[in-house]
Amino acid sequence: MRTLVLLAMLLIGLVVPARADGDVAAAQAIIRSQEQAFARDDAATAYSYAAPAIHATFPDADLFLSMVRRGYAPVYRHKSFEFGEGRAADGKIAQTVRIIDADGNPWDALYTLEQQPDGSWKITGCMLKAVGQSA
Repeated sequence: MRTLVLLAMLLIGLVVPARADGDVAAAQAIIRSQEQAFARDDAATAYSYAAPAIHATFPDADLFLSMVRRGYAPVYRHKSFEFGEGRAADGKIAQTVRIIDADGNPWDALYTLEQQPDGSWKITGCMLKAVGQSA
């Protein structure tokens, strides 16, 4: 988890906590909403939280959900999903999440989000690492 936090800090720098707290809370709400959409197999809703660059790579919700099922199984189906540290700066957020997958294995996830021109936050990526594996 420390490696992901350090990476997050390098990606977006240090922040002023007062403003960042609201942005991080908003990001956590977006991530949680997407996580709940995956649990319901609601591809359209899960896809709606993805950034434009992800939409460009996966041009429809069903392709996106298929990719998540194959490449992000711990995000798609899990026993627990707990937020760790989040940092915000310059319209970007890095949020760590500890996931226990459906088989009981721990994973660290680093979500990145970017503020859109309309002020909303969209998920730009998620990096997964099985706990106990080297980077």
